[in-house]
Amino acid sequence: MDKNFLWGCSSTAYQSEGASSEDGKGPSVWDVFTSVPGRTLGNTDGRIGVDFYHRWEGDLDLMAEMGLKLYHFSISWPRVLPEGRGRVNEAGLAFYDKVVDGCISRGIEPMITLYHWDLPQALQDAYGGWEDPQCIDDFLAYAKLLFEHFKGRVKYWITINEANIFTKFGWLTAMHPPAKFDQKIPFFRVNHHLFLAHAKAVLLAKELLPDAKVGASFAYGPGYAFDCDPRNAEARQNFDELENYWWLDVYCMGDYPMVGEHYARMNGWMPDIPDEDRALFREAAEAMDFIGVNYYHSNVCEYNPPDGAQPFGTPNVTGEQGVDAVTGLPGLYKNPPNPYLRTTDWDWTIDATGLKFACRELTSRYRKPIFITENGLGHFDSVESDGRIHDGYRVKFLRQHIAAVEEAVDMGCDILGYCVWTFTDLLSWLNGYQKRYGLVYVDQDESMQGSLARTPKDSYYWYQSVIASRGRVL
Repeated sequence: MDKNFLWGCSSTAYQSEGASSEDGKGPSVWDVFTSVPGRTLGNTDGRIGVDFYHRWEGDLDLMAEMGLKLYHFSISWPRVLPEGRGRVNEAGLAFYDKVVDGCISRGIEPMITLYHWDLPQALQDAYGGWEDPQCIDDFLAYAKLLFEHFKGRVKYWITINEANIFTKFGWLTAMHPPAKFDQKIPFFRVNHHLFLAHAKAVLLAKELLPDAKVGASFAYGPGYAFDCDPRNAEARQNFDELENYWWLDVYCMGDYPMVGEHYARMNGWMPDIPDEDRALFREAAEAMDFIGVNYYHSNVCEYNPPDGAQPFGTPNVTGEQGVDAVTGLPGLYKNPPNPYLRTTDWDWTIDATGLKFACRELTSRYRKPIFITENGLGHFDSVESDGRIHDGYRVKFLRQHIAAVEEAVDMGCDILGYCVWTFTDLLSWLNGYQKRYGLVYVDQDESMQGSLARTPKDSYYWYQSVIASRGRVL
């Protein structure tokens, strides 16, 4: 890879920091959501996480020892603004000052995500959070605070992470906050508000931080037609319009995909969209610097009859392979298993070719640089008798996916960097702590009473060699 390629790792505030009520932090919607028994595996939550809040310095030392070039993390909105607006929690800002300055002093580029799902509960209580356009203004004020505070120190910014995931799970399946089920009209309205918040934040960043590089991260799972049956080829088109392009077209082209919007409008789900909103989307799309791609798996697309698979199937959160439900949209598509690919214990396909496919497709469709902001393998890891974690399966997964990135570069894709998800093990949202992604093992489990000690895995040392050789060891 080019010497300017940024080899990184990613994490998020809620999943790693802990200290959920320390030093003036306000509650997030996730703090409240996980307080209800039965919503997560083993009733796990982020009160302790993996204690990055108190162990950040040691973790940054391990990153520097590994040779990491970039650390991508999110800021907790309620840690900085406990009520979501108004009063600034200086202790919260001071914590992120330490992390940012700690990265810089160790030669690590900080990349900040403004919003990774942890909305201040105060805003949810005040007006329903993202369902109300007031949230756009409050998000913009929060973004302005961070842009001005970190000016000159942070170059890379992500506005919103995986809007496609948290809105689907939050308003259609009730598995994320605010735990609403099959609320299609609010779902489409919320996403429009998020698009406006993203667009305004991009333009604000360009105004306040002329040298900044700004994008949005998207959980991109490319779709393959099940076979050459024309109905299945059309199912793939339907899937892309409503599961991928719905977000990416707005971010990168400045408007909704036409067929997808027509479908939503014919069903009465689509909000009225003023011309000035579309103009704003186009301006932001032109200004946005890169597409953040979070890639974990590909999808199969097959015709779904009108009485077929529904979008509400329960996902695999236990790691008992083969229990993931087939979901889809009746009359349009469903997503059956891929018979040609192995899967993780959580039923996600292992498909490095899909990452190359994604980079090619996004490059040709949107003509923007790409940043791989998340890619990794969730697995049951264990400490062996020699005290080490021999995760050769993770090394194999990462080697194949980084090789796919290199192949995409050779094909003409402009890829700025690659981030492993994640540096340390952390809370995996609904899946508890047993679904481990980290290059560094953390002694924490569903009891949430672990020592929190850090132990580098074999994958840590392997990635260290990849970075040192700029990918040549592949």
